[in-house]
Amino acid sequence: MSDTIDVGVARTLEAVERDIASFGPSFPDNATVDGKYLPRPSAYGMGPGGNYGWTTSFRTAERWMAWQLDGDDKFKEAALEDVGSFERRIFEGIDTDTHDLGFLYSLSSIPAWGMVGLDTARRAALAAADKLMTRFWEKAGIIQAWGSLDDPEQSCRTIIDSLMNTPLLYWATQETGDSRYAEAAHRHTAALRDNIVRPDDSTFHTFYWDAKTGEPLRGATHQGYSDSSCWARGQAWGIYGFSLGYRYTGDVTFLETAERCAKYFLAHLPADHVSYWDLVFTDGSGEPRDSSAAAIAACGLLEMAEMGECFSRTRVAGGSSATAEEIAATGELPMSLTCARDVSEEVEYYRGWARKIVDSLAENYTDLPADSTAMIAHGVYSKPGGAGVDEANLWGDYFYMEALMRLAKPEWRPYW
Repeated sequence: MSDTIDVGVARTLEAVERDIASFGPSFPDNATVDGKYLPRPSAYGMGPGGNYGWTTSFRTAERWMAWQLDGDDKFKEAALEDVGSFERRIFEGIDTDTHDLGFLYSLSSIPAWGMVGLDTARRAALAAADKLMTRFWEKAGIIQAWGSLDDPEQSCRTIIDSLMNTPLLYWATQETGDSRYAEAAHRHTAALRDNIVRPDDSTFHTFYWDAKTGEPLRGATHQGYSDSSCWARGQAWGIYGFSLGYRYTGDVTFLETAERCAKYFLAHLPADHVSYWDLVFTDGSGEPRDSSAAAIAACGLLEMAEMGECFSRTRVAGGSSATAEEIAATGELPMSLTCARDVSEEVEYYRGWARKIVDSLAENYTDLPADSTAMIAHGVYSKPGGAGVDEANLWGDYFYMEALMRLAKPEWRPYW
């Protein structure tokens, strides 16, 4: 490891320790206020610090990573304390009508099952996968993002963030042998590949399908500057999410789509390699940066590089004989894909860019109060909504820590 990575890892571990001391089993809010997290407001009949919303699992995953990095069981015990609240959440139906169940249970309960063998965590994650499947629109082949299925404003609408929710479904197929989960995840990713990515390789934030016919309708934005601009965090979700799609299915078009998203993202970065909140902006715009988009993109680039290496190693001509569902059931990439080209230079290119982004975050985006439990500053939750602008946020911290983990321990397997 280099000094930058060593120092970055040490600082993130210190932040996790401060979080355990400050919050214990209570959850901080989505974003900081003046660089410090406050308890999550009371909601759903719970007092401050309750487990609701889409971001709580990022804190839990930081505790899991800290345990893997440091080996101190205090991190494992803190993570397990969180996991208990995720079990209660799914079985009691607390804020579960959302596609973000993938975020929530891939980063909390699945590690508890995979690393500790906690059977109740496995049951919670499978229940979350079942709940997520209720949001799948068969004709359109997509998972609805927000709202009830009969809400005319939200029905048959998805967002690019949803790509990060599909690993929960692939995992469910691996665990149960039931191909329905993987089939839905594969169809959803393909639908986004074909519709949410524009011809110039930028992306819409959100896309609508006709609920009756399943026909694609239109793209729009909810978080970006305009319907025709490119929300930075959404583009980063595309890099990572399509790469994960390739990992689970061996569908080369998903890796190629991730590459398209990556090239557009990198071509629109400012001088210090950390994007503005929308890629329409660059140096001199006076707009806020979004360090969380940069951290997500770095993780996606590292995933894409790793998957590119797998692609390079496939040598048998004739294409894959395995179906996407068979691949998902085993968790193994097909080794019979045709290698159309040598991608070793591209692998190093994307890995190098990930390192540039992480170095910039570590050197220029950690100016936080000394007692803050956050990890990187200058993120944006919602610029149009005026929420968490130029503040740290839970997902930015998590993806920054994941990127450091990937660089510090290349053998580490992500929770997705």
